[in-house]
Amino acid sequence: MWRLPGARAAFRGVRAAVERHSRAEPAVGSMERAVVRCVPSEPKLSLSFSLADGSHKNMQRDQSEPLGRVLSRIATNALKGHAKAAAAKKSRKNRPNASGGGACAGPGSEQAAACEPVVKLYYREEAVAEDVLNVDAWQDGAVLQIGDVKYKVERNPPAFTELQLPRYIMAGFPVCPKLSLEFGDPAGSLFRWYREAKPGSAEPEGGAPSSLSPSSPNTSWTNTGVDERVYTPSNADIGLRLKLHCTPGNGQRFGPSRELESVCLVEAGPGTCTFDHRHLYTKKVTDDALIRTVSYNILADTYAQTEFSRTVLYPYCAPYALELDYRQNLIQKELTGYNADLICLQEVDRGVFTDSLVPALEAFGLEGVFRIKQQEGLATFYRKSKFSLLSQHDISFHEALQSDPLHKELLEKLVLNPAAQERVFQRSSVLQVSVLQSTKDSSKKICVANTHLYWHPKGGYIRLIQIAVALAHIRHVSCDLYPGIPVIFCGDFNSTPSTGMYHFVINGNIPEDHEDWASYGEEERCNMSLTHFLKLKSACGEPAYTNYVGGFHGCLDYIFIDLNALEVEQVIPLPSHEEVTTHQALPSVSHPSDHIALVCDLKWK
Repeated sequence: MWRLPGARAAFRGVRAAVERHSRAEPAVGSMERAVVRCVPSEPKLSLSFSLADGSHKNMQRDQSEPLGRVLSRIATNALKGHAKAAAAKKSRKNRPNASGGGACAGPGSEQAAACEPVVKLYYREEAVAEDVLNVDAWQDGAVLQIGDVKYKVERNPPAFTELQLPRYIMAGFPVCPKLSLEFGDPAGSLFRWYREAKPGSAEPEGGAPSSLSPSSPNTSWTNTGVDERVYTPSNADIGLRLKLHCTPGNGQRFGPSRELESVCLVEAGPGTCTFDHRHLYTKKVTDDALIRTVSYNILADTYAQTEFSRTVLYPYCAPYALELDYRQNLIQKELTGYNADLICLQEVDRGVFTDSLVPALEAFGLEGVFRIKQQEGLATFYRKSKFSLLSQHDISFHEALQSDPLHKELLEKLVLNPAAQERVFQRSSVLQVSVLQSTKDSSKKICVANTHLYWHPKGGYIRLIQIAVALAHIRHVSCDLYPGIPVIFCGDFNSTPSTGMYHFVINGNIPEDHEDWASYGEEERCNMSLTHFLKLKSACGEPAYTNYVGGFHGCLDYIFIDLNALEVEQVIPLPSHEEVTTHQALPSVSHPSDHIALVCDLKWK
């Protein structure tokens, strides 16, 4: 048997400690767990396990290194750990002459040299030779023996690479943890939620409290009974913290569990929100024949959190209701409550997409793609049980106009007016185009477009040119690349129904003498006659307003649909005027944006 210099006595009592630990939280079978992460694209593997003294070892070793070197290092670590534990025990007992029960002293001492611990790796009950490389030695199911203790090797088990709870939690609003897994998936993982036991309360439900918070040694936790990924706190949770115990899995096996405590107390919610009544119409996911579609400008944090916004744009809004952490709770609850199949969002901060929207909507069965503009961008989410993403065809308007031959004729007209050309080229607006395929019928595909046109009140001709580029590109995707697939075109178009932009989309043409061609004044007039060949209509009609702020209200948002292939099954009613103006205007403590979401159920013809 292959041996290393060290101390066999260093491992006395280990088995008892393992058994005690196993009773608290069973390891793999009757053994402790040694977790190995070994990925072909990386030069090192990691090895992690716990020693008898309670210390946790996390080692990084070259995959091409011989096994013997790792085992030697493990022996050294084990010996050091035991020496520290023995010294601490000796000190606590205040017995200067005690020998620590025959335990070995630190490495290098005569006592250590006299001991002979065994550190071996076995696979299929045979010792692995010390010259075998790490990449081949550490196989799933191997057994690592350190003295008298055996560890079951788990190679690449499911593991969380990221796990976070929101920084602000409110009663009545879903708590959606942000999580990322390696070698696993959320659907195969286990979740359990706990609430902080109230001071002076009886023994926590479900038996003894789970592991205590390092920052609050007297904290105990009560099992909420919720074993799902998403937890919606009740009023009983107000003033308490939450804890999530989660075990990563992949449907076949589980990895090491983790626990995560909220850094904040559960706050009281705002009461009735503008979208609560709308959710009565969207309690369930639609059947396969329908496509519930949402278009929503959610108000980018980069615009909400400015002095200008607080004092000029939204002075009527309570400052805390403009805070991102607060608004994210409302946005998550509103969007998840629509049970939508398609969600097109505008003014999405990159961090909001990754840290808030993806965790929340993924937990409810949706997957999303993001397109950055400058400080914010566009996001399109689709229900995974109904659609798969075939391809993406995003463009920047000014880049496409300058480089894509598709827009050559439009560019030739624009360059005749240098001032107008410069204004158009300065704009950063983008178009997000996703081609989706039905998971139920592969012959059914759909082109989903999402945009946010230039915002300035005088930018009428800029929006006309942007929409001309958008429609030409959408037609190319839906007619040339995927012949005959229907179109759903969502967005904040910053145009009321009386504008040239809306007229152009609905009627298929815009005359060169339309007043919007002189939106910046006669000196910049850029008369053009434009046409497009898509047959589109506004699925939600022409509401009185989809944007309601202190100084303006009007219809700026639309869901345009392909008349040839789609029809409207129902339009979810917008909030009442009384609900919108309860706190004067939008946003407010009960509505997270200055826009109102459009929601409708569409049906294939």
